[in-house]
Parts: sequence; C-alpha cells; structure tokens
Amino acid sequence: MIEFFIQGGLPWMSALTIEFIGLLLAAWKAPGWVKEAGLVALTTGVLGTVVGFSQIGDSVAQAGGIAPAIIWAGVTVALITAIYGIIIYGVSLIIRILQKPRLL
Repeated sequence: MIEFFIQGGLPWMSALTIEFIGLLLAAWKAPGWVKEAGLVALTTGVLGTVVGFSQIGDSVAQAGGIAPAIIWAGVTVALITAIYGIIIYGVSLIIRILQKPRLL
C-alpha cells in the first residue's frame, strides 16, 4: 500500500489523503459538505493523472523511441491518483447515503 502512495507521487497522494481526512471530518461536523469533499478529491485525483500523462508525453518526446512496456508502466503509475480519488469519492457517496434520513 505504501508503494502505491510513493509511486502515485508524494504531493498528489498527500493532498488526497488530507482531503480524505477532511471528508471524514465533514461527515462528523458538516454532513452537508460530504459530497463536495468527495468531488474535490475526485478532481484532485483526475488532475494528478492529467499531470502524470503530461509528464509521460514530455518524456516520450525528449527520448524519442521508447518501448511500449515502459510507456504503459508510466500510464499505470499515472492512474494511481485517479483511482485513489475515485475511491475517496465512492466513500463520500456511501457516507452520504448512510446519513440520509430514513423513511419508516
């Protein structure tokens, strides 16, 4: 698990973890903000992936011919932030569902 955290990029994964903690605090103190906190994490994850793809493109352009296996390894690493952001967003939706008032 720590491998993914480091591979995903320390700044992006740290930001997502802070947003996850904020989501949990929002679930406790400000339930109306749960979905929005999840959306912020989703957006951060997608932004981290887009930046990763940009870095892959720059590296390929500078190096010229790179083996497809190396490029796909870079794509896999770039997707880690998006996956983490999607998981956090999913948790926010689950929390929101659990907090909804129930009809008896």
